[in-house]
Amino acid sequence: MTSDGHGGRSRPEVGAALGFDLPPVAAPLAAYQPAVTAGDLVFTAGQLPVSNGKLTATGRVGAAAVPVAEAASAARVAALNALAAAFSVVPSGTRLTLVKVVVFVAAGEGFTEHAVVADGASELFQTALGSAGVHARSAVGVVSLPTGAPVELEAVFVA
Repeated sequence: MTSDGHGGRSRPEVGAALGFDLPPVAAPLAAYQPAVTAGDLVFTAGQLPVSNGKLTATGRVGAAAVPVAEAASAARVAALNALAAAFSVVPSGTRLTLVKVVVFVAAGEGFTEHAVVADGASELFQTALGSAGVHARSAVGVVSLPTGAPVELEAVFVA
């Protein structure tokens, strides 16, 4: 159990909660690892909404580029990738509890619904991890993200 009393969930338990297995770990775009451990903490690198090797959406959120609902869906995909990356660096059967998520949103001018986009990831984490998926979060608007992604997220877990 972690210090907050949550036992976390293992990869098979996450798959059962979601109704499908996690995707393969997305390949890094540059000189970094998708996730690393430091003691009992697991830090993910920024995870993009990549599925089958391709971004699920591109462009800035708001206006006519990427609708909020599509960006929230992209945030869910990025969250799945963060879970896959985190589980890839811990021994099989390890139970993870989510601590912190930072969601970066490539926002069009005047866009203010960053939290709605980030909720896509937060809700996925809570479905996947149950009470061990309740977390602190920041949602930050930025001008652009790698490869034109509308969202990117990083997460910290306790193993």
